[in-house]
Amino acid sequence: MAYRILQIFAITLFCFCGVEANEISDSKANTISDKEARDGWRLLWDGKTLDGWVGVKNKFLKPPTKGWLIKDGVLTVLPIAKISSDGKWQLLPKDERIGGGGDIVTKEKFKDFIFKFDFKLTRAANSGIKYFYNENIDDATCVEYQILHPAHPDAEKGVSGNRKSASLYDIFPANADKFLKISDEWNTGMIVSKGGKIEHWLNGEKVLEYDRASQAYREGVEKSKYAKLGKGDDGSAQPWGISPIGRILIQDHTDSTVSFRNLKIKVLSDK
Repeated sequence: MAYRILQIFAITLFCFCGVEANEISDSKANTISDKEARDGWRLLWDGKTLDGWVGVKNKFLKPPTKGWLIKDGVLTVLPIAKISSDGKWQLLPKDERIGGGGDIVTKEKFKDFIFKFDFKLTRAANSGIKYFYNENIDDATCVEYQILHPAHPDAEKGVSGNRKSASLYDIFPANADKFLKISDEWNTGMIVSKGGKIEHWLNGEKVLEYDRASQAYREGVEKSKYAKLGKGDDGSAQPWGISPIGRILIQDHTDSTVSFRNLKIKVLSDK
């Protein structure tokens, strides 16, 4: 398949300031430096509330009232189930089901942007950052930067690793596990979107790039779980995953505990 996966020594298609891995102390989490502010960065999560975010389950009217814990500048999605030691999905006992809040999405919509985020995995955890999300098209599905601990059974599904961390979920693999930190450490992910060309980064390494206008992308979609989900807002058939603008979504996979901080965005174009 004619897509390019670039890792160490990759030549970047675009040149932006401030896209290095976010190695900062806890005391400086969820802050914008003077340099970042001059470069156009802003926080997408304030580290204290869910202002600017709403719940999918709440019909985009308000944030979830359960399932998302905010503590010490960290946003954590909580589970109602777990992955057992033998890789099976198990519902937790009723008194341990502290999750169930569902996915959260930004109120804002974005077109061309750089989005940086820190995430920390627990064993067998599964989540994702979805972008260009539009609840009215494509059966409310969209492209996704996968976030996955290797012990989750989804890591062995899909094709050629296209469900592993930093992959374009179920479409293109990133082959990024060698850059992934899984021992209670923070990772820094980044998504760059400009003119239909997309990059996925993990811990300072560009691990995937693709073009949504390319034949390779269309072929990848046709081989994926999304092949039959392309629909316009009137329900008519259309190619999947081509919306030029949409919300950013953080996934509640129901079976995982995943933490986030330092959600920062630089808008390149909104027109």
